[in-house]
Amino acid sequence: MLGLFYILLFWLIGNALSLLTGGYVSGNIIGLILLFASLCLHWVKAEQVRPAARFLLGAMALFFVPYGVGLMDSYRVILDNLWAIVVSGIVSTIIVLLVSGKTFQSLNRRMIRRAKNAEDHD
Repeated sequence: MLGLFYILLFWLIGNALSLLTGGYVSGNIIGLILLFASLCLHWVKAEQVRPAARFLLGAMALFFVPYGVGLMDSYRVILDNLWAIVVSGIVSTIIVLLVSGKTFQSLNRRMIRRAKNAEDHD
């Protein structure tokens, strides 16, 4: 129960900060970052949040039902723009894969160099 309180508290704080700053960044994202920071700083214990987080992740499919109904309601618009949707989905997926792969390779090279430098100094 305490975990759900923390999740909702950070969600509320994030939305409040979003409103105060003009809504440039979604309150949900701000709250998520604040919760992550508090977990990293051990202000909130992961064991307290884990049961509520697992429950919410397990029920996540239910949260998409209203959006699915909305998509079925506007299928004509989707059909009219199907090629643009498919092409943008493919292009954005390829870009994400490339950027993620390059980032991983860069970080991996950096870790290997640090490990070699540590061995050389020993």
